[in-house]
Amino acid sequence: MATHMAASSREGKKLNDGVFWAGQAAQQAIAQYGEQAVVNATVGCYAGEDGELGCLPTVEALYRTLPIDDFITYAPPIGLPEYRQAAIAETFEDQRPDGYADAVATAGGTGAVHIAITNYSEVGDTVLTTDWRWGIYGGLCQEVGRKLAAFSLFDEERHFNLPAFAAAMTDILSRQDSLLLILNTPANNPTGFAMSEEDWDGVLQICREQEAKGKRITILVDIAYIAYAGEKNAVRQFMKKFSNLPPHILILFAFSMSKGYTLYGQRAGALVALSSSRDVIDEFVELGRYSARTSWSNVNRAAMTLLVKVRQDPKLQQQVDAERQAFFDVIWKRADLFMQEAAQCGLRIVPYHGGFFISIPTDDASAVCRRLQEKRIFAAPLAQGVRLGVCSVPLHQIQGLALKIKEAIEDM
Repeated sequence: MATHMAASSREGKKLNDGVFWAGQAAQQAIAQYGEQAVVNATVGCYAGEDGELGCLPTVEALYRTLPIDDFITYAPPIGLPEYRQAAIAETFEDQRPDGYADAVATAGGTGAVHIAITNYSEVGDTVLTTDWRWGIYGGLCQEVGRKLAAFSLFDEERHFNLPAFAAAMTDILSRQDSLLLILNTPANNPTGFAMSEEDWDGVLQICREQEAKGKRITILVDIAYIAYAGEKNAVRQFMKKFSNLPPHILILFAFSMSKGYTLYGQRAGALVALSSSRDVIDEFVELGRYSARTSWSNVNRAAMTLLVKVRQDPKLQQQVDAERQAFFDVIWKRADLFMQEAAQCGLRIVPYHGGFFISIPTDDASAVCRRLQEKRIFAAPLAQGVRLGVCSVPLHQIQGLALKIKEAIEDM
């Protein structure tokens, strides 16, 4: 019999990350056959046409010039004051809604999701999100004693499924007094889908109806990939709809420097809050301070300093925007070619509007991925389909990929 020392509540805890294992298999194949002989679509970082991970040139140059004090000095648990304001500015750009806003520095976007769940859902309660989602949401909920429920993101016409959302929210709120809703949009991971302004109108109307019944609603908008969703103000227009909401509807944003600043390993992000109530925002700041201090103490000061310098210098901001646009153009060319070839060969894909990933629905993603691996094509198996990281696959490897995936699905 195996010996255990862990608390009984922790026994058997094991992270089953299909994306990680697919990535490991891809690296083994690359070591055996060479990089050019392997299509590695498991990576969730931007890579150039040479296959090398890319960093925004201005970000790299600026980061290397920061003084050593920015790397070795503690930051406040809640984040540098200038960073918090910069994160708010980065979140909204020119589409800032009316209301009170503040921010708490977090360990990447993951940290933002973590403290949102911890502070805006009750222990034992259910958090609601979509079925096509980032797989770690479930683990983040379980880690702090919450459950995760999902509604179908798409209806039969592949539009946002507002009736499914309404039914799920009504069901959950029949058993609990408050609800945290997580919506990863625009550039949803793993699909690239973005909710329309009409979709948001429907969601907010349902939230208002529940709030009028005495329920407390918190909406966490995960904008991790927004920098590669399209023109920065156009893709944020929906945020204006959050102006002057009832006081018991709180809007949160999970902001990450990982993608938009290509600083994946530096683990800098923020949880940004917007409310019509000053009291709610004051409470948010104190809760965030407590959660940060008891989770990671403080986050990467150098990354925070970098964001402040960029946001305070119009020339640097213009350079970063232009470099992001260049990265976006490369990703879009890849995605566009894949979508064209998917349409030509009859491969059904989830609606894609922008971002790092495209997904293909299938009933047995693991089997399809194993079949693809026989052709040295590596993709991430999900519960409802196969995810491709078009952010990292060179254009010449995209060509013909849709047909190969179609054949693998038909083989199953």
